[in-house]
Amino acid sequence: MSKASRHAEYERNRAWYLRREASPEGEKKRVERDQARTAEIKAGKLKPHDKRTVDHVQPLSKGGGNDRRNLRVISASANRKKFNH
Repeated sequence: MSKASRHAEYERNRAWYLRREASPEGEKKRVERDQARTAEIKAGKLKPHDKRTVDHVQPLSKGGGNDRRNLRVISASANRKKFNH
C-alpha cells in the first residue's frame, strides 16, 4: 500500500470517528468512558497521564456497564485489538 493510499485511508477513518464522536450517542459513550477512567484513577490503578487505558470486560456496546467488576486497566494496543464496537 502506498503512502498516499495509507494517508487517504487514515483520513477516511478519522472523519468517520469524528462524526461518530460528535453524535449524541457518541457524546454519551465518551462521558461513560471518561467516568470509567476517573474511577480507576481514584482507585489508584491508573495515573492521570498514564498511556494505559480502561477496558470494559463486557463492552458498553454489548450491554456492559461502568461498575468496577467490569473494568480493568490494560495497554492501549491490547484494548484496540479487541475492537468491540
